[in-house]
Amino acid sequence: MALSSRRTSVTARAAPTQHRPLTVPAALFALLLAILWSGLPIATKVGLDYAPPLRLSAMRFVVGGVVVLCWALLTKTDLRLRSGEWKALAILGVLFSVQIAFLNIGLDLTTAGHNVVLTVTFPIWVAVLAHFFVPGDRLTRPKLLGVFIAYGGMVLLFADSLGGQATVLMGDVFSAISGFLLGARHVYNARMVQRLHPAKLLLAQAVCGTVSLMTASLLFEDVAIEWTAQLATSVFYQGVVVAGFCFIGSLWLLKRYFPSQVSVISLTQPLFSIVAAWIILGEPLSSTLWLSAALVILGAWLVRQRPRWASKNPA
Repeated sequence: MALSSRRTSVTARAAPTQHRPLTVPAALFALLLAILWSGLPIATKVGLDYAPPLRLSAMRFVVGGVVVLCWALLTKTDLRLRSGEWKALAILGVLFSVQIAFLNIGLDLTTAGHNVVLTVTFPIWVAVLAHFFVPGDRLTRPKLLGVFIAYGGMVLLFADSLGGQATVLMGDVFSAISGFLLGARHVYNARMVQRLHPAKLLLAQAVCGTVSLMTASLLFEDVAIEWTAQLATSVFYQGVVVAGFCFIGSLWLLKRYFPSQVSVISLTQPLFSIVAAWIILGEPLSSTLWLSAALVILGAWLVRQRPRWASKNPA
């Protein structure tokens, strides 16, 4: 009888958390995370004045990795790697490192407003890639419409950059590639999180990112770091606030509440980023930028909608 009770309790603890609709406090917390996340391109842009892109990325990984490790230790997460996990984590780490490298290099060449609009296209790429790699996640007509609408926003932004400096256009291209790689990482994460604890995924990204980006920086970047209070603040924001608090907070929300509702609130990030870039960095607010952002957000919202039959049959 005791053995049976023990097995029952273990089964109960292992049962997945039941997702539920967002409460008002949870929605406000999701909005807070969106606001904090929207400050990432601003903080990175500030840090790029004092450190080259790849080295700044590596510094972010170091700080973020320490925060995630502390969280894993506090929650007593089993971080031991088992057979077959090395390859999956290595692929994820490389994919994340390349994505962040494109993100920071692109941000170094273009504006924060352009960067965030092009990076937030990742749900579009998720929808396209999931159609081919995730069983059952097909491109429906509303999703396909969303893809074309978001592509229209990207084309509009690229057309706006054609009349300016060539470096801005190149930065836009790098930012768009980063958005695509972010979408690919989300699809890969969706497959890996079913059998790997999120802390392992985050730490693998941090370790691989630190090693690969610092090595690449030593090989290809000959710009010295200028140690300033602004750089320290930038790295703290990227590592502690975003790579630490925001990542962990998002995982907490996604584990308990409907992901579709959480993700809709996250779509406000480009709006906050554009305004913050105008206030802090003095970037211009153009009608083209706002229209591009609106098209991308609308397209991303459409591809995140679940069909009616899926909501009636959650299994």
